[in-house]
Amino acid sequence: MYTSNQPKYDNVLKPTILCIAESSHYLVGVIDSAHNLLPLDPQGKVISCSSLVEAKMLLRNKGILVADIEYQTAYDEMCGNAERAPCLHVVQL
Repeated sequence: MYTSNQPKYDNVLKPTILCIAESSHYLVGVIDSAHNLLPLDPQGKVISCSSLVEAKMLLRNKGILVADIEYQTAYDEMCGNAERAPCLHVVQL
């Protein structure tokens, strides 16, 4: 039940590879409409991969054909640009 003091979300889950600047790993999961990174499997956990190729293969092996790659950096926050939307790239797997 939706009330006026709760945000309304459409529960869309998007397969996502999260890349953190200056990090040697890529996080693989799904992003919900509230921009939370969740595990691919409800009982699982967010998966860490050592390369972008490995992260793409993981999604492909799970039957996922399209995913977002989201690049995040602390530099925007340090320079006062934290309000800016993340850098996204949609890829065909």
